[in-house]
Amino acid sequence: MDPIAIVEVRNASITFPGVKALDEVSFRLLPGEVHTLMGENGAGKSTLIKALTGVYQIDSGQIVVSGLERRFSGTASAQAAGISTVYQEVNLCTNLSIGENVMLGHEVRGWAGINWNKTHELAAAALSRMGIGDLDPRAPLDSISIAMQQLVAISRAMVTDSKVLILDEPTSSLDANEVEVLFTVIRRLRDQGVAILFVSHFLDQVFAISDRITVLRNGQFVGEYLTRDLDRAQLISKMIGKDFESLRALGSNRQTEVRDRTATPVFAAEGLGRKGAIEPADVEIHAGEVVGFAGLLGAGRTELARLIAGADKADAGTVRVKGKKVALSSPVVGLANGIAYSTESRRDDGIVGDLSIRENIVLAVQARRGWMRRVPAKEVDQLVKTYMERFSVRPNDPDRPIRLLSGGNQQKVLLGRWLATDPDLLLLDEPTRGIDVGAKADIQETVAELAEGGMGVVFISSELEEVVRLSERIVIIKDHQKVGEVINGAEVTAESIVSIIAAESEQQAEAQAEALAEDVAVGHADSDGGAAAHNEGSAS
Repeated sequence: MDPIAIVEVRNASITFPGVKALDEVSFRLLPGEVHTLMGENGAGKSTLIKALTGVYQIDSGQIVVSGLERRFSGTASAQAAGISTVYQEVNLCTNLSIGENVMLGHEVRGWAGINWNKTHELAAAALSRMGIGDLDPRAPLDSISIAMQQLVAISRAMVTDSKVLILDEPTSSLDANEVEVLFTVIRRLRDQGVAILFVSHFLDQVFAISDRITVLRNGQFVGEYLTRDLDRAQLISKMIGKDFESLRALGSNRQTEVRDRTATPVFAAEGLGRKGAIEPADVEIHAGEVVGFAGLLGAGRTELARLIAGADKADAGTVRVKGKKVALSSPVVGLANGIAYSTESRRDDGIVGDLSIRENIVLAVQARRGWMRRVPAKEVDQLVKTYMERFSVRPNDPDRPIRLLSGGNQQKVLLGRWLATDPDLLLLDEPTRGIDVGAKADIQETVAELAEGGMGVVFISSELEEVVRLSERIVIIKDHQKVGEVINGAEVTAESIVSIIAAESEQQAEAQAEALAEDVAVGHADSDGGAAAHNEGSAS
């Protein structure tokens, strides 16, 4: 039998102009549990958290804390009720010491003002309770890592002996070792009886730390589940409202078909390079082909993509687009030659935050035609309607500033912008980074559909499983140099790609890539032979 909930939300609704952000949602937090809130961007997770922390007031329903109904007038009243929050961006004061940050607002005061000795003693005790008592509370905050600052923020949240701790994307800036340190602290708090609400897009982390999961979709409650009773496919299906097996099958055709490479490629480069960015490399992309770029962050994947798009000017090599020699001197020239590039930095180099969804979608079409030839309003309306419906952009308000959209919906708008130019080659640099699994599924399905429709696609992702699932061919980049290339097949896995990337020398990496390519070729030959034998047997 479950213990009594510390926090319970009963049939809560919140409506914004044109959007019902929460629609009679119920939710509960139990003591001594890590409870993860899951859902696509726009599902209502942030709205529910803001209702629990007093940022928003609910329009209807109830919030019950320790058996008493509460109406939060702001964050202070939520904190007074024992609910503390640590946000994705660590909200600490870098000009203060570690101890001053921990005790901010709760300093020990005496007749002469703040008693700093006692304040730092209490800070040291708070840090010790988190298992980080080795930190010097008098040391400057900026002398410790972001991961340690995250733990300091949790220490501050727990100074008031909070019953509930909300962690909103706490691991987004942490590496694997730092995540494990954070998880140790989370488990310690859980074992002390604290109810922890954990929000993350990282499924591995969700399954590693969670005891219970609640799923929201389109502002509505889908269900509450014990983590041990769900597998990943079931969780994703509940989040996106459709069978995840179709996404699992995306890569099946990519891994078995053998392309005729005698046809003129949509893009071909020989010795394409730029000093200090990427060593000269040969690249070939055919119509209807998804080519993955695999490599570690900073390996040169983006640099190569920018040369292909004309975003950076190459100082070596020759380029042919559909067999015609071209000098890609700028993105405008690239666009004029049917090459569209969606940058990895969505917020800095992609969206124009103060412009509307409508204006962001039409931006590239207008740039391609020239600013003296305005796109007719009727055509703009049709383009916007087409791509907002195709990608289910939410909320469905084309005049809404794009900066107000979730990251996943911003990415969908960017895809619409580039597809509106009807490109022959689309370069997608980290299109699924930082977005929820439902938006990822939509984008991955779109990539497969575009290739099936004859478009060439370059797909770059730090998630190698994603690259292997979608790509027909994989270019492997290491230390700003192309070290290998393999046609996808059953032998190609994320692990085999990692092995090539991790090779100690360029020569070793190239040798491993060649060996894997030979294994794939043998696999394809065996498959063809088996198919031929089967056909002969059927004929006889």
